[in-house]
Amino acid sequence: MAGLDVASSGHVLLDGHDLGTLDEDGRARLRNRRVGFVFQSFQLLPGLTALENVMLPLELSGSVDPEERAHARLADVGLEKRLLHYPSQLSGGEQQRVAIARAFAGEPRILFADEPTGNLDQHTAAQVMDLLFRLNDEHGTTLVLVTHDPAIADHCDRSVTLAGGELAD
Repeated sequence: MAGLDVASSGHVLLDGHDLGTLDEDGRARLRNRRVGFVFQSFQLLPGLTALENVMLPLELSGSVDPEERAHARLADVGLEKRLLHYPSQLSGGEQQRVAIARAFAGEPRILFADEPTGNLDQHTAAQVMDLLFRLNDEHGTTLVLVTHDPAIADHCDRSVTLAGGELAD
């Protein structure tokens, strides 16, 4: 759905753009301008601090004031005192909050979250999901969430179930 892979058939429209008509560079530009990602495994660069991990995509996209925007997003997720910590110095929940800050820093129209609580304990997972839903509401972002947790799915406006690669009734 985000254009990370090319569809084998049919059409995928992302914010009105047919991904099948774009080459990899075109899909990357579209993702950079319109899409945020939160993955189960955090996908933080270990040699960068929390602040640098959030700043990097902003710098790559040529954003104005990437450090200021990264500070603001990290404050949104309650990590204003952990800016200079490396991923190895952060708990799993803190790492996922850095990933959420990074995802929202570019002000995406669409945010894809793939099992964002899969590597977290139940208490931390609940906190992360509350944060994700709160930021989603505040930013007016479309959230596409993949989860195996029915309680998380119940918080969504719309739910689709896949079974064996097919839509289930």
